[in-house]
Amino acid sequence: MPTFTALTTLPGKDPAEALSAAMERLIPEPTGVGVFELEDDSGLWEIGGYFTEAPDQAGLALLATMHGARPFAVSELPDTDWVAKVKRVLAPVAAGRFFVYGSHDADKIPEGSEPLLIEAAMAFGTGHHGTTLGCLRALDHLANNGFVGKKVVDVGCGTAVLAMGAARIWPDDVMASDIDEVAVDVAVANVKANDLIGRVHCLEATGFDHEDLKAAGPFDLVFANILKGPLIDLAPDMAANLQDQGYAILSGILVHQAEDVIDAYARSGINLYRRDDIGDWATLILQRVA
Repeated sequence: MPTFTALTTLPGKDPAEALSAAMERLIPEPTGVGVFELEDDSGLWEIGGYFTEAPDQAGLALLATMHGARPFAVSELPDTDWVAKVKRVLAPVAAGRFFVYGSHDADKIPEGSEPLLIEAAMAFGTGHHGTTLGCLRALDHLANNGFVGKKVVDVGCGTAVLAMGAARIWPDDVMASDIDEVAVDVAVANVKANDLIGRVHCLEATGFDHEDLKAAGPFDLVFANILKGPLIDLAPDMAANLQDQGYAILSGILVHQAEDVIDAYARSGINLYRRDDIGDWATLILQRVA
Protein backbone atom coordinates (compact mmCIF):
# COMPACT_ATOMS: atom_id res chain seq x y z
CA MET A 1 0.00 0.00 0.00
CA PRO A 2 1.52 3.37 -0.96
CA THR A 3 2.04 6.03 1.68
CA PHE A 4 2.03 9.75 0.96
CA THR A 5 3.45 12.51 3.11
CA ALA A 6 2.61 16.22 3.06
CA LEU A 7 5.01 18.49 4.95
CA THR A 8 5.17 22.21 5.61
CA THR A 9 6.54 24.67 8.18
CA LEU A 10 5.37 27.86 9.83
CA PRO A 11 6.42 29.92 12.86
CA GLY A 12 4.77 29.38 16.24
CA LYS A 13 3.28 26.44 18.11
CA ASP A 14 -0.33 27.67 18.20
CA PRO A 15 -0.56 28.36 14.43
CA ALA A 16 1.06 24.98 13.74
CA GLU A 17 -1.47 23.17 15.92
CA ALA A 18 -4.32 25.07 14.25
CA LEU A 19 -3.09 23.97 10.83
CA SER A 20 -2.71 20.36 11.96
CA ALA A 21 -6.31 20.38 13.24
CA ALA A 22 -7.49 21.71 9.89
CA MET A 23 -5.60 18.96 8.08
CA GLU A 24 -7.57 16.35 10.01
CA ARG A 25 -10.69 17.50 8.13
CA LEU A 26 -9.25 16.93 4.66
CA ILE A 27 -10.76 14.37 2.29
CA PRO A 28 -9.19 11.87 1.88
CA GLU A 29 -8.38 11.97 5.57
CA PRO A 30 -4.79 11.61 6.73
CA THR A 31 -3.98 8.51 8.76
CA GLY A 32 -2.02 10.74 11.11
CA VAL A 33 -0.84 14.32 11.58
CA GLY A 34 2.20 15.38 13.58
CA VAL A 35 3.52 18.73 14.80
CA PHE A 36 7.19 19.14 15.72
CA GLU A 37 9.41 22.08 16.62
CA LEU A 38 12.52 22.22 14.45
CA GLU A 39 15.77 21.92 16.42
CA ASP A 40 17.63 24.73 14.63
CA ASP A 41 16.52 27.73 16.73
CA SER A 42 14.56 29.06 13.74
CA GLY A 43 11.29 29.17 15.67
CA LEU A 44 9.66 27.10 12.90
CA TRP A 45 7.34 24.17 13.46
CA GLU A 46 6.91 21.30 11.01
CA ILE A 47 3.45 19.94 10.27
CA GLY A 48 3.31 16.57 8.60
CA GLY A 49 0.39 14.49 7.36
CA TYR A 50 0.45 10.83 6.33
CA PHE A 51 -2.01 9.46 3.77
CA THR A 52 -2.80 6.04 2.29
CA GLU A 53 -4.38 7.80 -0.72
CA ALA A 54 -2.95 10.68 -2.73
CA PRO A 55 -3.87 13.82 -0.76
CA ASP A 56 -5.93 16.69 -2.13
CA GLN A 57 -3.12 19.03 -3.21
CA ALA A 58 -5.51 21.88 -3.96
CA GLY A 59 -6.92 21.57 -0.47
CA LEU A 60 -3.42 21.52 1.01
CA ALA A 61 -2.47 24.63 -0.98
CA LEU A 62 -5.55 26.43 0.33
CA LEU A 63 -4.76 25.45 3.94
CA ALA A 64 -1.17 26.64 3.58
CA THR A 65 -2.33 30.01 2.29
CA MET A 66 -5.01 30.41 4.97
CA HIS A 67 -2.57 29.59 7.81
CA GLY A 68 0.48 31.45 6.48
CA ALA A 69 2.52 28.30 5.97
CA ARG A 70 4.98 27.40 3.24
CA PRO A 71 3.51 25.35 0.35
CA PHE A 72 3.17 21.68 1.25
CA ALA A 73 5.78 19.29 -0.14
CA VAL A 74 3.94 16.10 -1.11
CA SER A 75 5.87 12.85 -1.59
CA GLU A 76 5.03 9.21 -2.18
CA LEU A 77 7.04 6.83 -0.01
CA PRO A 78 8.17 3.46 -1.34
CA ASP A 79 6.51 0.36 0.07
CA THR A 80 9.29 -0.72 2.44
CA ASP A 81 9.48 -3.24 5.26
CA TRP A 82 10.98 -0.73 7.67
CA VAL A 83 11.54 -3.17 10.53
CA ALA A 84 13.50 -5.52 8.24
CA LYS A 85 15.49 -2.56 6.92
CA VAL A 86 16.29 -1.32 10.41
CA LYS A 87 17.53 -4.79 11.36
CA ARG A 88 19.94 -4.71 8.41
CA VAL A 89 21.16 -1.16 9.02
CA LEU A 90 21.28 -0.81 12.82
CA ALA A 91 24.32 -2.69 14.03
CA PRO A 92 24.80 -3.16 17.78
CA VAL A 93 26.25 -0.18 19.65
CA ALA A 94 28.88 -0.28 22.38
CA ALA A 95 28.88 2.66 24.83
CA GLY A 96 31.43 1.99 27.52
CA ARG A 97 30.29 -1.14 29.35
CA PHE A 98 26.84 -1.02 27.71
CA PHE A 99 25.94 -3.00 24.59
CA VAL A 100 22.68 -2.01 22.90
CA TYR A 101 21.37 -4.58 20.45
CA GLY A 102 18.33 -6.07 18.73
CA SER A 103 17.29 -9.68 19.24
CA HIS A 104 18.65 -10.50 15.78
CA ASP A 105 22.13 -9.71 17.15
CA ALA A 106 21.81 -11.59 20.44
CA ASP A 107 24.74 -13.83 19.46
CA LYS A 108 27.08 -10.81 19.35
CA ILE A 109 26.88 -9.73 23.01
CA PRO A 110 30.47 -9.32 24.26
CA GLU A 111 31.43 -11.18 27.41
CA GLY A 112 31.44 -8.90 30.44
CA SER A 113 29.24 -6.21 28.85
CA GLU A 114 25.93 -4.90 30.17
CA PRO A 115 23.43 -5.86 27.44
CA LEU A 116 20.39 -3.69 26.68
CA LEU A 117 17.86 -5.17 24.27
CA ILE A 118 15.90 -2.69 22.12
CA GLU A 119 13.95 -4.18 19.25
CA ALA A 120 14.27 -2.72 15.75
CA ALA A 121 10.57 -1.78 15.69
CA MET A 122 11.33 0.59 18.62
CA ALA A 123 14.39 2.12 16.98
CA PHE A 124 14.47 5.58 18.59
CA GLY A 125 16.72 5.27 21.61
CA THR A 126 18.82 2.36 20.41
CA GLY A 127 22.12 4.12 21.03
CA HIS A 128 22.79 4.99 17.38
CA HIS A 129 21.73 8.59 17.91
CA GLY A 130 24.46 10.82 19.36
CA THR A 131 22.22 11.85 22.26
CA THR A 132 21.51 8.34 23.55
CA LEU A 133 25.09 7.25 22.95
CA GLY A 134 26.35 10.31 24.82
CA CYS A 135 24.08 9.64 27.81
CA LEU A 136 25.20 6.02 28.08
CA ARG A 137 28.83 7.12 27.91
CA ALA A 138 28.14 9.70 30.62
CA LEU A 139 26.54 7.02 32.81
CA ASP A 140 29.56 4.78 32.25
CA HIS A 141 31.91 7.66 33.15
CA LEU A 142 30.18 8.36 36.46
CA ALA A 143 30.16 4.67 37.37
CA ASN A 144 33.83 4.31 36.47
CA ASN A 145 34.63 7.18 38.82
CA GLY A 146 32.94 5.61 41.81
CA PHE A 147 29.47 7.12 41.69
CA VAL A 148 26.63 4.76 42.67
CA GLY A 149 23.12 5.96 41.90
CA LYS A 150 20.62 5.17 44.64
CA LYS A 151 17.74 7.36 43.51
CA VAL A 152 17.68 7.57 39.71
CA VAL A 153 15.04 8.85 37.30
CA ASP A 154 14.95 9.05 33.50
CA VAL A 155 12.71 12.01 32.56
CA GLY A 156 11.42 11.77 28.97
CA CYS A 157 12.55 8.17 28.90
CA GLY A 158 11.45 7.10 25.40
CA THR A 159 12.57 3.46 25.14
CA ALA A 160 13.83 3.58 28.77
CA VAL A 161 17.29 2.52 27.61
CA LEU A 162 18.98 4.94 30.03
CA ALA A 163 16.89 3.85 33.01
CA MET A 164 17.61 0.22 32.13
CA GLY A 165 21.34 0.97 31.90
CA ALA A 166 21.30 2.36 35.43
CA ALA A 167 19.29 -0.62 36.67
CA ARG A 168 21.82 -3.01 35.16
CA ILE A 169 24.72 -1.66 37.23
CA TRP A 170 23.20 -0.43 40.51
CA PRO A 171 21.06 -2.31 43.04
CA ASP A 172 18.32 0.25 43.72
CA ASP A 173 15.17 0.60 41.65
CA VAL A 174 14.99 3.24 38.89
CA MET A 175 12.12 5.48 37.80
CA ALA A 176 11.35 6.20 34.12
CA SER A 177 8.76 8.74 32.97
CA ASP A 178 7.54 10.16 29.69
CA ILE A 179 4.90 12.69 28.69
CA ASP A 180 3.69 10.38 25.89
CA GLU A 181 1.47 7.40 26.69
CA VAL A 182 2.77 5.39 23.72
CA ALA A 183 6.37 5.96 24.82
CA VAL A 184 5.49 4.65 28.28
CA ASP A 185 4.00 1.51 26.71
CA VAL A 186 7.21 1.03 24.68
CA ALA A 187 9.30 1.55 27.82
CA VAL A 188 7.29 -1.08 29.71
CA ALA A 189 7.74 -3.56 26.83
CA ASN A 190 11.49 -2.97 26.82
CA VAL A 191 11.74 -3.33 30.59
CA LYS A 192 9.94 -6.67 30.34
CA ALA A 193 12.17 -7.84 27.44
CA ASN A 194 15.25 -7.05 29.54
CA ASP A 195 13.95 -8.92 32.62
CA LEU A 196 13.88 -5.69 34.64
CA ILE A 197 10.25 -5.77 35.76
CA GLY A 198 10.21 -4.50 39.34
CA ARG A 199 13.56 -2.74 38.86
CA VAL A 200 12.49 -0.03 36.42
CA HIS A 201 9.15 1.65 37.13
CA CYS A 202 7.57 3.41 34.13
CA LEU A 203 4.92 6.10 34.41
CA GLU A 204 3.34 8.91 32.40
CA ALA A 205 4.32 12.36 33.65
CA THR A 206 5.29 15.86 32.57
CA GLY A 207 8.71 16.54 34.04
CA PHE A 208 8.64 15.75 37.76
CA ASP A 209 4.88 16.31 38.05
CA HIS A 210 3.74 12.95 39.40
CA GLU A 211 3.03 11.83 42.96
CA ASP A 212 5.28 8.76 42.58
CA LEU A 213 8.20 10.95 41.51
CA LYS A 214 7.60 13.36 44.37
CA ALA A 215 7.57 10.42 46.80
CA ALA A 216 10.75 8.89 45.33
CA GLY A 217 12.82 12.09 45.19
CA PRO A 218 14.97 13.98 45.59
CA PHE A 219 17.20 12.09 43.17
CA ASP A 220 20.95 11.71 43.05
CA LEU A 221 20.93 11.16 39.27
CA VAL A 222 18.49 12.48 36.68
CA PHE A 223 18.60 11.70 32.96
CA ALA A 224 16.81 14.14 30.65
CA ASN A 225 17.41 13.42 26.96
CA ILE A 226 14.81 15.74 25.46
CA LEU A 227 15.25 19.12 23.68
CA LYS A 228 16.83 22.49 24.46
CA GLY A 229 13.58 24.37 25.19
CA PRO A 230 12.05 21.79 27.55
CA LEU A 231 15.43 21.31 29.25
CA ILE A 232 15.73 25.02 30.00
CA ASP A 233 12.13 25.12 31.26
CA LEU A 234 12.93 22.12 33.49
CA ALA A 235 15.94 23.75 35.21
CA PRO A 236 14.14 25.15 38.33
CA ASP A 237 12.27 21.87 38.87
CA MET A 238 15.52 19.98 38.36
CA ALA A 239 17.13 22.00 41.16
CA ALA A 240 14.15 21.23 43.43
CA ASN A 241 14.30 17.49 42.70
CA LEU A 242 18.07 16.90 42.61
CA GLN A 243 20.05 16.15 45.75
CA ASP A 244 23.00 18.29 46.79
CA GLN A 245 26.03 16.91 44.89
CA GLY A 246 23.64 14.97 42.66
CA TYR A 247 24.17 14.70 38.91
CA ALA A 248 22.01 15.47 35.88
CA ILE A 249 22.85 13.93 32.50
CA LEU A 250 21.27 16.09 29.79
CA SER A 251 21.13 15.67 26.03
CA GLY A 252 18.90 16.30 23.03
CA ILE A 253 20.99 19.46 22.64
CA LEU A 254 22.67 20.62 19.47
CA VAL A 255 26.31 21.62 19.97
CA HIS A 256 25.59 25.31 19.37
CA GLN A 257 22.74 25.19 21.93
CA ALA A 258 24.82 23.74 24.77
CA GLU A 259 26.00 27.04 26.30
CA ASP A 260 22.42 28.27 26.64
CA VAL A 261 21.48 25.12 28.55
CA ILE A 262 24.62 25.30 30.70
CA ASP A 263 23.86 28.93 31.60
CA ALA A 264 20.22 28.19 32.45
CA TYR A 265 21.21 25.38 34.82
CA ALA A 266 24.03 27.40 36.38
CA ARG A 267 21.43 30.00 37.37
CA SER A 268 19.64 27.21 39.25
CA GLY A 269 22.81 26.09 41.04
CA ILE A 270 23.53 23.10 38.77
CA ASN A 271 26.95 23.47 37.19
CA LEU A 272 28.82 21.82 34.35
CA TYR A 273 30.91 18.82 35.37
CA ARG A 274 31.69 17.29 31.98
CA ARG A 275 30.68 17.74 28.34
CA ASP A 276 30.86 15.29 25.44
CA ASP A 277 30.10 16.29 21.83
CA ILE A 278 29.23 13.53 19.35
CA GLY A 279 28.67 14.86 15.84
CA ASP A 280 26.08 17.65 16.04
CA TRP A 281 24.93 16.69 19.54
CA ALA A 282 26.16 17.63 23.01
CA THR A 283 25.74 15.63 26.20
CA LEU A 284 26.21 17.40 29.54
CA ILE A 285 26.93 16.03 32.99
CA LEU A 286 25.92 18.70 35.51
CA GLN A 287 26.22 18.66 39.29
CA ARG A 288 24.10 20.47 41.85
CA VAL A 289 26.07 22.39 44.45
CA ALA A 290 23.89 23.87 47.20
